[in-house]
Amino acid sequence: MSSVQAQLPQHDAPMTVKDVLQSLVDDNMVDSERVGTSNYYWAFPSKALHARQHKLEELQKQISEAKQRKDTLQKVVEKAKVGRQDTKERSSLLKELQSLREERTQLKAELEKYRECDPEVVEEMRKSNIVAKEAVSRWTDNVFAIKSWTKKKFAFDDSRINKAFGIPEDFDYMD
Repeated sequence: MSSVQAQLPQHDAPMTVKDVLQSLVDDNMVDSERVGTSNYYWAFPSKALHARQHKLEELQKQISEAKQRKDTLQKVVEKAKVGRQDTKERSSLLKELQSLREERTQLKAELEKYRECDPEVVEEMRKSNIVAKEAVSRWTDNVFAIKSWTKKKFAFDDSRINKAFGIPEDFDYMD
C-alpha cells in the first residue's frame, strides 16, 4: 500500500482527515470498506495506473473514430467534387439557374397579387361570408329576444332599452 497525495482545496477552516478521505473516495482515488464498526481506507498504486491506462485507451478509441469520420467525410467531399469542376458550361448553367430562381420568385409574387381572383379563394370567401351572415342573424335574434324579455319583465319601451344597451335605433336584420 502507498500513501496518496492530493491537492486539497483551500478553505477558511482546515479540512478534517475524515473530509479529506471522503473527498478522495468520491474522486475514486481511494477505496473504502466498512468492517464492523471501523472504516478501512486503502489505495494501490496499480489502481491509479490502471485508471490512466483505461482513460488512455478510451481517448485513443475516440481519436480512431474521429479519424474514420474525417476520412469518410473527405471521401464524400471528393465524390461531391466530381462533375463540379469550374468550366464555362457549369458557370453558364449556374447563372441560368440563378436567373430562373429570380424569375420564379417574381412570378410567385405576381401570382400572389392575383390570388383574390382565384376561383378556389373566391369560393372559400363565399362560404365564409355565408357563415358570417348566419352568425350575424343569430346574434340579432339574441338581441331581439333580450329586448323582448326586458320589455315584458320591466315594462320598458324600445327607446329606453336601446339607449341603456347602446343599441342603434336603426338596428335590424341584414339583407
